[in-house]
Amino acid sequence: MLRKRTLGQDTKNENVKLDTKKAPESSEGPHRESKKTLWSRVCNVGKVILLIIFIPPFLNYASLQRETVLLVPKEGISVDIGLGQKIHLLCKGQGQPVVLLDAPTGMSSDAWFHIQEDISQTTKVCSYDRVGLGFSKRAFQNDTTGMERVWRVSTTGRMVDDLHRLIKAAKIATPLILVGSELGSLNGRFYSHIHNMEVSDLVLIDPIPEDVFEDDQWHQYWYSQLVPSLQAMQFSAATGLSRIFIILGWMHPAIEGENVSEDLIQRQKFCLSNPSHQSSAVDEHFFLNESVSQVRELSRFKPLSSITSVSVITGDYFDAQLPPHLNKVVAERQKRFLEQSYPSATRVHVPGADRKMVYKKPSAIGTMFLQLGCSAAFAGGKMKTSVNTESS
Repeated sequence: MLRKRTLGQDTKNENVKLDTKKAPESSEGPHRESKKTLWSRVCNVGKVILLIIFIPPFLNYASLQRETVLLVPKEGISVDIGLGQKIHLLCKGQGQPVVLLDAPTGMSSDAWFHIQEDISQTTKVCSYDRVGLGFSKRAFQNDTTGMERVWRVSTTGRMVDDLHRLIKAAKIATPLILVGSELGSLNGRFYSHIHNMEVSDLVLIDPIPEDVFEDDQWHQYWYSQLVPSLQAMQFSAATGLSRIFIILGWMHPAIEGENVSEDLIQRQKFCLSNPSHQSSAVDEHFFLNESVSQVRELSRFKPLSSITSVSVITGDYFDAQLPPHLNKVVAERQKRFLEQSYPSATRVHVPGADRKMVYKKPSAIGTMFLQLGCSAAFAGGKMKTSVNTESS
């Protein structure tokens, strides 16, 4: 006879079955929880990375829009030179002849800050930002014809065309004294050879030798070391990192010191953080070889007029931070180029100076320039200097 299972037994058996079914679920629970925790961590890390990627460029862009308006020098003006392009021009002082300053490669007109102040005590002196640098924004598109289509952007031919239109649009009195450093010296030479009646005196500071890029060591240094380092600066500015580095004190303006105004320091920080300025600085360095070729070809085709006097200011090195053999390459080729192109030029040597002399030794340059350029133009007398001067 079959025995009946008691209610307690049935309940016990059912509980056992239920526990058996639940057992696998309880073992998967911690694993699922760990997966959720890991995924949440990944999401949080992703959010942080996105914030790092997007917030610095956004904040940098917003700051640049505000600084573009606030940091423009009060004495400066924006001159429409046509073709949809405007150039920032800053003039100080009164009198003639007017002195026009063209900055070193990749630098804004602030490089001349101290020198411009000194010269303005004697005569009118103007500096300008080349297209794309400082406060001269590059036009996005040009559908016009003329010189702007003949020359590549950021080469001497194009810059000289811009400069000529700037002088006409701003009604700067000519003949003037044209002063250029590095790339500015190439622009000064090109301009003086074409528009010789508009230039009474040409002052070249650290002029670039015409054949320097024919040297393999120099060519390798320029395009394998210098240009890539400038491209890294451009990337840093575009991502907003440069502004962070400046805030942290890891990046400093080129022009510093007790006599440097806060406005000048802020303008330099603006340029360091501005990807547009940095992009143009890269282009000027990258196409410098082409600029040299343009000037060399023009010099052969159209020699400098005898009515334009030439003065050359050089230091001990091209760059004190470069290895001696590279400085030697520039010095030797520079000497040969000057002897061939401007044999009658007045030569001035600044002891201990290199290509940064326009803002590292501004008082020496300002004093010598007044004696070399302005005094000669005013009085028509013999040029004299209190430093090492030699006639080629």
